[in-house]
Amino acid sequence: MSGGSVAFVNLGCRVNRVELDDIAARLEAAGLVPTAPAAADAIVVNSCAVTGEAEAKTRKTVRRMATLAQAPEVIVTGCVASLFASELSGLAPNVTVEADKSLVAGRVISLVGQGGGVPSACEGVTPTGRTRPAIKIQDGCDNRCSYCIVWKARGRGRSLPAVEVLSRLDETCGRGAREVVLTGINIGRYRDGGLDLAGLLDLVMARSDVGRVRIGSIEPPDVTERLVDAMARHGGRVAPFLHVCLQSGSDATLRRMCRAYDTAAYRQVVAYARDRLPKLSLGTDLIVGFPGETEGEFEESLAFCEEMAFSRMHVFRYSRRPGTPAATAPRQVDPREMARRSRRMRELARRMRRSEAERMVGSEQLVLVERAGRGVTGGLFDLHLDPSVPVGSLVRACVRSVLDDASLLGRLS
Repeated sequence: MSGGSVAFVNLGCRVNRVELDDIAARLEAAGLVPTAPAAADAIVVNSCAVTGEAEAKTRKTVRRMATLAQAPEVIVTGCVASLFASELSGLAPNVTVEADKSLVAGRVISLVGQGGGVPSACEGVTPTGRTRPAIKIQDGCDNRCSYCIVWKARGRGRSLPAVEVLSRLDETCGRGAREVVLTGINIGRYRDGGLDLAGLLDLVMARSDVGRVRIGSIEPPDVTERLVDAMARHGGRVAPFLHVCLQSGSDATLRRMCRAYDTAAYRQVVAYARDRLPKLSLGTDLIVGFPGETEGEFEESLAFCEEMAFSRMHVFRYSRRPGTPAATAPRQVDPREMARRSRRMRELARRMRRSEAERMVGSEQLVLVERAGRGVTGGLFDLHLDPSVPVGSLVRACVRSVLDDASLLGRLS
């Protein structure tokens, strides 16, 4: 059977996007051309099971892809595929489930054949058009947070050997990447023998000429002094940004979540990081409406977030994830109340982001140009600049002003 084109649909986290990029690269090497779902012979869906809503979205997406006019082969992978393979397979006759992502490219080729096309030109380093590619250095999680099922879907924590990290980094830089993100499900637990994440960062800096490295989302206990000191040692070559997952700013809620820290520990981590990294921008994830969250606990969480002065917050309303302790916990919060709390938290997030953006006016920023006239700073702020600056380049720019959406206006230094 002759092959042709393949489309990619990602649902969920950054790690899913990285895994989909790897699959796309293998299929492009086999001659299958990336295209839009409506024109594809095969569609790869990388699924997410982090919440009940995410799982429902996966099922809806698979059904929609399977019923497109050209009746494509739909190959589903990811966390929902690991947990509910038989249910996904039964959605349509042209749906194939492959939980093992290393086998997905082979499955696609077996269904539609190898292609002979020439990849279409697109901006970006990866076949899916991304300019800031990531390397998955770790997978799995050994935590047992009461709202999460990822540990079941992903398995126990395991790390990519450092030599393989360096090999992938060289390959990625060889494709033109100027910034690379180190990511994983729980990257702070990276271990290769005696090498931890701080040691890996030192090794990457010593063995690679990559322009900038960014550390992906990390748990508070893993933001060690060793890691922060390593970031400080390498200056601008490590993005001055940490996404430190909080989930709640109330100690009572954190205990019910079975998180491995309290607000005092979180505060201490942030204080040390800001002392050693004066230009640090701080991001986080935050859940509102967790079972049992009282109005007082929500107010505590709101106040703590304001104290931390996050520049980037992902605010989620709690969504029941069947199979987790939280799903059957007492005192589930009314959805209307969750929506109200979410609005208040998101408004705080907007105010804090704008405040951080205004603080950057007059500063010089290292900017990765992601598309014509638009780049991203080390602190993950969009910056508008001269559209003639080449896409993919890493340049220095002076911040002139803040726009209405809290993006920045700059000019080359």
